[in-house]
Amino acid sequence: MLRTFVLFCLASLAIACTPLAGQAVGELRLDDPWARATPPGSSVSGGFLTVRNLGGQDDRLLSVRSSAAREVQIHEVRDDGGMMRMRPLPDGLAVPAGASVALQPGGYHLMFIDPKRPFAGGDVVVATLVFEKAGDVEVSFQVRGEAARPGSGGHAHH
Repeated sequence: MLRTFVLFCLASLAIACTPLAGQAVGELRLDDPWARATPPGSSVSGGFLTVRNLGGQDDRLLSVRSSAAREVQIHEVRDDGGMMRMRPLPDGLAVPAGASVALQPGGYHLMFIDPKRPFAGGDVVVATLVFEKAGDVEVSFQVRGEAARPGSGGHAHH
């Protein structure tokens, strides 16, 4: 009995410590938050993560704020008659019940506008995501690699 309990505790700890466990806020799980490094002179960086809604009610990412940038917008990249166009989502981003929404290069993403200082690989950028139902959650975005290049998610034109 004690052995079974110890094994259960160890298994639970291992699951909770895996990167897949993510950060939780209410019924939402926020997985793998990261941002692109900015090249010299760049005025933007993309932010990415996956939001999983494990609950029974839809939620919505309403806004994002960060002291690391003048503004953070929620964006989408959409095919508009064969032309890829990026636009802000002023009404936020729906996170349906029981679904996952991936914020990734070339799709939905966060746009850190006018960073206070360049984002460099290995840095951590803290932002507060504001959800309609789950409320505010502070998220640490790990800065990875070099900034976007042409064809890598629509940020090169900024």
